[in-house]
Amino acid sequence: MRDKAARLFRQLLKRPLSLALLGCAAAMAVAPVAPAEAGVRDILNISEQPGVVPTKQESLLPPEFRPQPVYFRSNEPPGTIVINTDERFLYLVQPDNRAIRYGVGVGRDGFQWSGLLKISRKAEWPDWRPPAEMIQRQPYLPRFMAGGEGNPMGARALYLGDTIYRIHGTNQPQTIGHALSSGCFRMVNNDVVDLFDRVPVGTKVIVRQQAKL
Repeated sequence: MRDKAARLFRQLLKRPLSLALLGCAAAMAVAPVAPAEAGVRDILNISEQPGVVPTKQESLLPPEFRPQPVYFRSNEPPGTIVINTDERFLYLVQPDNRAIRYGVGVGRDGFQWSGLLKISRKAEWPDWRPPAEMIQRQPYLPRFMAGGEGNPMGARALYLGDTIYRIHGTNQPQTIGHALSSGCFRMVNNDVVDLFDRVPVGTKVIVRQQAKL
């Protein structure tokens, strides 16, 4: 077996460089998932992590998900919140077809929804009570956690109507831009504080989801 392997190696050395590179390309084509792809996969499998406090560096979002003024054509009055679950963006409508755009995390498959609601309540550093469905999936979670930096609800919460859904902060900034939640909309703490200060109770919230064909 060793002599056979040695003969094969000598034959490869005699081949043109282009063929050798082709062999390398073929090997790469069947290689395991690249590290970058594996990292995305790990993020998509992330669970709630109560008690974890993100660093300032971890809370720094990619440029496209940071708050910024954008052109936004809409018939909605200024002050309306429009959330596009497919884009992973929340828009706060401004005058003259403009909006402030924020990056958000949205519900994963099976937990996304669309509709029209109003902000019914606002809370600073809200407490967290995981719903029964979440506890069933992750039985190790605490049944109650007081508000604070390591709380999965983050620094602020905007409650949507009489539903269980909220726009809230997070202690997992790496989930912004992904579909991971149980139907709520996550923002990094600095962003949700900014939004919280801009909108009152009673603000209209429109959640849009592209129809699946």
